[in-house]
Order: sequence, then structure tokens, then C-alpha cells
Amino acid sequence: MPPSPFLAEVKDAVTPRATLLVTGVVALALLFIASYVGALHDPKPRNVPFGVVAPEVAARQTVDRLESLPGDPLSPRTVPDEATARRQILNRDIDGALLLNPTGTTDTLLVATGGGRVLATTLENLLTTLEKSEARTLRTLDVAPADPRDANGLTSFYVTVGWCVGGYLCASIMTISSGAGRPTPRRSLIRLIAMAVVALVAGLGGALIVGPVLGALPGSIAALWGVGALITFAVGAATLAFQAVFGLAGIGLVILIIVILGNPSAGGALPPPLLPPFWRDLGPALPPGAGTWTTRSIAYFKGNDTTPSLLVLSAWAAAGTAVTLLAAVVRGKDPGQPAGP
Repeated sequence: MPPSPFLAEVKDAVTPRATLLVTGVVALALLFIASYVGALHDPKPRNVPFGVVAPEVAARQTVDRLESLPGDPLSPRTVPDEATARRQILNRDIDGALLLNPTGTTDTLLVATGGGRVLATTLENLLTTLEKSEARTLRTLDVAPADPRDANGLTSFYVTVGWCVGGYLCASIMTISSGAGRPTPRRSLIRLIAMAVVALVAGLGGALIVGPVLGALPGSIAALWGVGALITFAVGAATLAFQAVFGLAGIGLVILIIVILGNPSAGGALPPPLLPPFWRDLGPALPPGAGTWTTRSIAYFKGNDTTPSLLVLSAWAAAGTAVTLLAAVVRGKDPGQPAGP
């Protein structure tokens, strides 16, 4: 008895390749859920760098008391004076500081909402509770305030995500549009040059949108343009590199690294001290985390402490460029490689 037309169509549709692709998509979806929920479902402060300004004996006692808090929410250290505490916050060495008043019962908490309103609020709630237990009161000063139009300090994260999306989508489109042909050195160089042009345009466009157009983020337009271009090119070059090594499956790997792992660990919705250890440690090494940190520093911290994150982004850009070109040279030696640019 001949097979029915329906079964024949099912057999043609459900090929091993299609099954593998669908399985990969389902796996990415489940990893997306696990990563985002795992990173963001239960924010708790962990070892937040925190300063204490007080006379020597009182400072030591306060540091000991903060170190003994359950769950280690703070990583306290003594700071000689208020000016130093403010400078360390602006340098992003610490996230807050408590100024003890030796002659009264009202102490001062220094925070920086530019580094994330959620973190500043968490510190305020924690220290207010501690002060009440000592029959003291607390006033809060914001030494690096987020712009009023930067809701919850998230603009830095959102513009970084936009630059990352632009990078991997443009690189993916260039890859998919060329079909199944393997990348030649010439084609790969053209793609990288095109990616650099796209990065410059996207970087400038993003800086103008969050700056003059919407007024959502302060800071130097030129600096934001530069970091936006670097983020876009770094992610685009990495996408081209993964595709050159793994074929179209490389695009899925980029989504895994940038979207599934990178976005929840970037310190956007929750600043790094509120993330669980895995995401907190991973974020600074990936473009979304490095980009968000740099963009926030430009906007609210006078560009301080951007060298490590800029080096991370530069490393992704350089490695992506090198692997893309090297893979094209190696694979170009395959005698079965189709000719073409």
C-alpha cells in the first residue's frame, strides 16, 4: 500500500536538519527563561562596596557591625572624610557611604542614583533600618543623581541593548544574504568594513536619540558616539566570527552569549551588586555589561572607571575581526569553496 500524501509531506518537512534547528530554538527559549528569571527574580545586595566616615573608634565599630550583617549585603571600609567618600563614589570605587555625626543623632547616607536607582533605594532602606535600631535617624544625599527623565537609571542599559542588537542583526543579515557560500577573505573584509560603517552610524544615532532628541541621558555626545560605535562593532565582529567558524549556527551562539547571558547580567534592571554571583561575575566580561557600565560612567560619573570595560569591548572587537579573517583564510583553502566575493 503506497504511503499517503500527508505522511509523505510530513516526512519531507520533518528532516533531521529541521528537527535539530527546532530543538535548538526550544533550548534557547528555555535558557532565556532560566537566565532572566535566575538573574532578576530575587534581588539582594551582596558585598556592596560601602564607605564609613566617623571618628576612628566609632568607624571601626560601625564597620564591624556592617560586616556582621546576615547575608553580607555590604563590603564596608573606613573612609577618612566626606570629600574622599564623595570622590570614591564618583570614581565608582564605592556605591555609597555613611557619614556618622559624632555630636548628634542624625547621620547622612551618600548614594548615587546615576549608578542605578534600585541600588540607591536598597542602601537607603537597609541603612534606615539599622539607624532606627540605634535610635538614630538618616538623611540621604545623592552625589551623582540620575537625570529626572532617565526613569530608574535604565537609559544606559536600553541604549546599550539597542547597539548590541544592531550589531548582531546587521552582521546576521550580511551573512544570511550571501547564502550558503563560505566566507572568502575578500568577502569577510568587505563585511567588516561595512560593519564599521554601520557601527559609526548606529553609535551617532543612539547618542543623538538619548541625548538631544529625548533628553534621557546626559554626558558627552562624542563620548557616547564613540562607545556606541565600539559596542556595535564589537558585537557585529563577534557575530561574523562565530558564523565564520560555526556557520549559521554561530548566530544562535551569539544570541546565547549576548541576549540570554549578556542582557540579564549587564547591570541594567539590577545593578551588579544586586545580582546573584554567577551573573554578577559574568556581566563585566560581555558587551552588554561592559557597554552599560561605560555608558553610565560617561553620563553620571565624569567618565571615571571606564578603562576595564573599554578594554573588554576592544577585546571583543579585535578578537572578532581576527577570527573572521583567519577563518576566511583557512576555509578559503578548501578546494570546494565556491568562487565569488
